[in-house]
Amino acid sequence: MEADIDKTQEQPLPLSQRLAQIIDEQGPDRLTFSELAAKLHARAWGGLLLIFAAINMLPLPPGTSIFFAIPLMIVSAQMVFGRASPWFPARIDRRGVTKEELGRLIARMEWLEVRVERIFKPRLAGLTGAAATRLIGAVCFILALATTLPIVHIAPATVIVLFGLALIYRDGALVIAAVIAGFLGAALATFLIDSGVVALSHAAAWLHP
Repeated sequence: MEADIDKTQEQPLPLSQRLAQIIDEQGPDRLTFSELAAKLHARAWGGLLLIFAAINMLPLPPGTSIFFAIPLMIVSAQMVFGRASPWFPARIDRRGVTKEELGRLIARMEWLEVRVERIFKPRLAGLTGAAATRLIGAVCFILALATTLPIVHIAPATVIVLFGLALIYRDGALVIAAVIAGFLGAALATFLIDSGVVALSHAAAWLHP
């Protein structure tokens, strides 16, 4: 029995399943971000990173990515300072999230979690400990700033999702994968920005010979 309990503690409930439980709970349809964080318990930091970053991975109208980057900055900044639980300004907190929005998020992520959840497991504990979480918060804050940029916002958001999953599953190997993805994403973003600058320069030269 004790071994079963230990195994349960080592294998966190997939985030999509926990969100489904939250949706099924009695209560108002709209949850403040603080309420959502409280219901995520120990998964609050990783869960919020994943939720906010997953939205930024979607194709968004120009200029709107900054709106979704703000909660990411708030969460990651508090991770840097080692807060025990997330806090949000009243206006942003009241906006919160509806259970319908959580349902749409589950529909998008559940198929992936089902396929990869067995891969994630607690390992390399030092890479998801308290000190490492602060460093992850600093990296995610920089990445959150990058999500405000048009075109390239999907790459940094994807890396934040990986960091979020790493914290949820306490998987240090996934932290390493996220770091590698971050370097690759930075290289891709630099290439896209340079290509855009070159294209604009050629266009300007063609329009104004």
